[in-house]
Amino acid sequence: MRTMLYVTTFLGLIGLAFWAYRENYQTQAALDHVADLHGDIADARARLAILKAEWAYLNRPDRLRELSEINFERLGLLPMRPEQFGKVDQVSFPHVPLVVTDAIEVTSANAAADDEELWP
Repeated sequence: MRTMLYVTTFLGLIGLAFWAYRENYQTQAALDHVADLHGDIADARARLAILKAEWAYLNRPDRLRELSEINFERLGLLPMRPEQFGKVDQVSFPHVPLVVTDAIEVTSANAAADDEELWP
């Protein structure tokens, strides 16, 4: 009987060792994947910083002013004036219809009968 207990304990120990071995390698793989993702995020942030710098360079006011002067005949762009701005109350927003999803029918035809059922 004692031998059976020893064999069972030994097999359980081997099973737990195999499980720990497998978990260790799965954890290492997950950590490698996380490191790869962090690298991808860093690359994406670097690309985004470059795009922001290019956008700021292309939207310089002196460059835009020069482009508008070069293309004045074709585009007819003029400097903005305060009279061109409106107020929010001047904007006609579209009317959004009210959609009833859970309709409840309310009538007073059976109100007296309902009151008698509720209050005997």
